[in-house]
Amino acid sequence: MYIICSDLEGVFAPEIWVNVAKHTGIDELKLTTRDISDYNVLMRRRLDILRNNNLTLHVIQNVIANLKPLPGASEFIAWLKKRAQLVVVSDTFVEFATPLMEKLGHPTLFCNHLTVDHLGNITNYNLRQENGKMRVVEALQNLNYKVIAVGDSYNDINMLRKAEKGVLYRPPQNVVNDNPDLPIVNSYDELKELITGQFESEV
Repeated sequence: MYIICSDLEGVFAPEIWVNVAKHTGIDELKLTTRDISDYNVLMRRRLDILRNNNLTLHVIQNVIANLKPLPGASEFIAWLKKRAQLVVVSDTFVEFATPLMEKLGHPTLFCNHLTVDHLGNITNYNLRQENGKMRVVEALQNLNYKVIAVGDSYNDINMLRKAEKGVLYRPPQNVVNDNPDLPIVNSYDELKELITGQFESEV
């Protein structure tokens, strides 16, 4: 029996930090795990930028409130739920993701959380566990599930490689160049075909 583990941003939803950058005019916030492979380096840089510009959680949540799922994402998830369980495995935060998950039909989400002071300043980030995406796959495999994993960024690679089938969804060229052996799909229709083919190969 298969379970699908998928990243959130870039697969089902827009990149949150990119949209915060557009809203605030701070270009450095456009950097994501598509650009920087070390997540801790990326997050420390983000927290410094937020602190230096007096940007609170409320500002970010206002940006997120106006985001919509990527075109076709909700329909794809509805299709998938009729065929398999879906777990969204993300390095985002509960404080960010909740409104997006509602718009996607509330699939199961494993992610991180923030430390926020009484003024709404984000003072720290708290990983659910180190290398959390890969650990989810390992845990499911220990329960005798097989996993198809979907992601688009450097922080997804360990998850993709641990799964029985890992696939890059519309990745940037630098991620492709660094992982030329991983299969790539560029649409939900292609992803449906890959998943269906994987199911059928087990029959």
